Amino acid sequence: MSETIKPPEQRPEHPDFWCKRFGEGVTPWDAGKVPVAFADFVGAQTTPLNTLIPGCGSAWEAAHLAELGWPVTALDFSPLAIEKAREVLGDSPVKLVCADFFTFAPRQPLDLIYERAFLCALPRKLWADWGKQVAELLPSGARLAGFFFLCDQPKGPPFGILPAQLDELLRPNFELIEDKPVADSVPVFAGRERWQVWRRR
Repeated sequence: MSETIKPPEQRPEHPDFWCKRFGEGVTPWDAGKVPVAFADFVGAQTTPLNTLIPGCGSAWEAAHLAELGWPVTALDFSPLAIEKAREVLGDSPVKLVCADFFTFAPRQPLDLIYERAFLCALPRKLWADWGKQVAELLPSGARLAGFFFLCDQPKGPPFGILPAQLDELLRPNFELIEDKPVADSVPVFAGRERWQVWRRR
């Protein structure tokens, strides 16, 4: 017996799923501000980093980076998320792109991919593709930094990932250089996310 295919608005791998949530204003992952660990990380850099934010949603962090003169591309495959980001960004010089992360090709080499509520929005069947794509997009020495929802939560989104599963995705191509708890999580992630920085080998 074949599995019933859910309609697009019930499948998180489809833009309609996220359009429905942005359209209804149901965005519990949106902190409405820049998280402290990310602001600290950015503040510690000596030069601007060419940054990609996949699944950017409202793009608060993109606005913060642009204010500091960083080149930043904010990417989302939901047209309504892009509309929301445009409201937040105003005339901020962020490159806002409506596209699929898995087929995205940047024009200039990236220094940083910022992870915030993107991996945990992806169904498990897409995790290996995510691991391959971040490795492909980042040259040696570049970094993947952000917040990882580390727990055993199979129903989502957010989909929890166990540390060993994340290691399996990243350790072949990356080295973990920073790992710390997060104090200012939004309720949906509270107590179950870590700030991590991974450097491309």
